[in-house]
Amino acid sequence: MKPPVRCQGPVGLSRRNMLQIGAIGALNLALPQVLAAGERLSQRGMTPKADSCILVFLNGGPSHLDMWDMKPDLPQEMRSEFQPIATSVPGVQVCEHLPKLARLMSRCTLVRSVHHDQVAHAPAVYTALTGIRSNVRAGIVGAKATDHPAIGSVVGHVRPPSSQITPYVLLPHLTAEGAGGPPQPGFLGGWLGRTNDPFLVLQNGGGLNLPTLSPGLGMTLERVEGRRQLLTGLNQTGVSVRAGQAQEMERLQGRACDLLTSSAAQRAFQLDQEPMQLRDAYGRNIYGQSMLLARRLVEAGTRLTCISWAPDANATWDTHGGNFVKLRNQLLPPFDAAISSLLSDLTDRGLLERTLVVVMGEIGRTPRINNGAGRDHWEFCYSVMLAGGGTKGGFTYGSSDRRGAYPNSCPVTASDIVATIYHGLGIPADLDIHDRQNRPVLLMPEGSPVRAVFA
Repeated sequence: MKPPVRCQGPVGLSRRNMLQIGAIGALNLALPQVLAAGERLSQRGMTPKADSCILVFLNGGPSHLDMWDMKPDLPQEMRSEFQPIATSVPGVQVCEHLPKLARLMSRCTLVRSVHHDQVAHAPAVYTALTGIRSNVRAGIVGAKATDHPAIGSVVGHVRPPSSQITPYVLLPHLTAEGAGGPPQPGFLGGWLGRTNDPFLVLQNGGGLNLPTLSPGLGMTLERVEGRRQLLTGLNQTGVSVRAGQAQEMERLQGRACDLLTSSAAQRAFQLDQEPMQLRDAYGRNIYGQSMLLARRLVEAGTRLTCISWAPDANATWDTHGGNFVKLRNQLLPPFDAAISSLLSDLTDRGLLERTLVVVMGEIGRTPRINNGAGRDHWEFCYSVMLAGGGTKGGFTYGSSDRRGAYPNSCPVTASDIVATIYHGLGIPADLDIHDRQNRPVLLMPEGSPVRAVFA
């Protein structure tokens, strides 16, 4: 094919350690890894354009040819069944099944020349969400402790929130690599440690499960504060585990207490406080309500919220068969309602200017339609949408060739997209961050921010 063209655990536990573990259990934190603590970003002279990011990850690979980069003059075996429609930006068209978003394109940037070299879901997701090439070409690949950390893990680590709120939230799925498979790589803290994993707000039946912020039975706020003081005293005494592990546990304890004693953190997760009309506008489905919760988290100070739109890699946007039926009936209408409501809601509240919204998948789809009326994986060219956070409105960067198969101008790698997100959040791509063994690791060995998308 034509290549794209470039523009360890403790040995034992002391009585003190058991008290610490017991205290965490009393706070009813069944998943301590969701509580992340970080250190301040070293002074690099960068001024963040955004304070928060909402990453809408269309997991499985949305068809750029049927959404953002339509080619109505293609031959029948490639041409979309959908019609392009005009947007609020002269000369820019999108799919007819995105009418609400079309009216808001003056607030958005489309990058139509993204590519990488990972064809399978797991390595492509890993590359899209970390900017690091996977050394695995195909197969069932799950998340590992040695993985490069997710964008949200890095942002929470180097730019922790100023408020008592968890820095990185993942909802409504920790997407599996196939039904019943392991969690996909790219969403977790990796070598930064489990304290930098996301706070998981997962689907439970028809809604979102929010149990981890509820104090245990009889655990009042006064008792939580008492436990905090007790733990402070314990942490000033001798330690029988490795220093790094003790510090990690102490950060977990502090974040747990902060969340449970912070009224702002508690309120952020109370979706029932939103007007019924607004909830309806986002869509009474798990993804629409996840985007509404993402907006509430931005207001509370969360740095990055990632909405992964699939319970497993093959469940939603992976349209090998029935591509047009799935997009028309199941995927595009709820996406259009949710993303347009999010952009309007952020604008109305004065939040869009400081909130970077990113919509992307890990791959695109083939120009040629297969025998199952679907499109297959295509990593050589796809589109990404950006809005807010200092980005330009009504702007298109890069283009694909006449078939939408390869970049035609201003090619952008997946690593460049990740570097662009970091740039918007005030994090330099060449930053050294330290792993759990205090070894410096270059954040982005490849990739440079696409500065042209910022105003």
